[in-house]
Amino acid sequence: MTATEMLRNSVKKQLDGADERSLKMVRAMLEAEEEHDWWDDLSDGAKASIEQGLKDAKEGKLTPHHEVMKKYKKWM
Repeated sequence: MTATEMLRNSVKKQLDGADERSLKMVRAMLEAEEEHDWWDDLSDGAKASIEQGLKDAKEGKLTPHHEVMKKYKKWM
């Protein structure tokens, strides 16, 4: 038995008894023509902003949630 056949049998065994939603998700992943990363769709500005936020978080430059909520409470 080839590695591919062993993999197919293993996947089939795991999927036996799976609900319809799970099967649809697996089918969609297998049928996807190409992998697509949402990061590639972002503008350069959005990427830079996210990277800056991650850098600030690593450096401990954060504002606690409760302080942000106090500041923006009037709009909620």
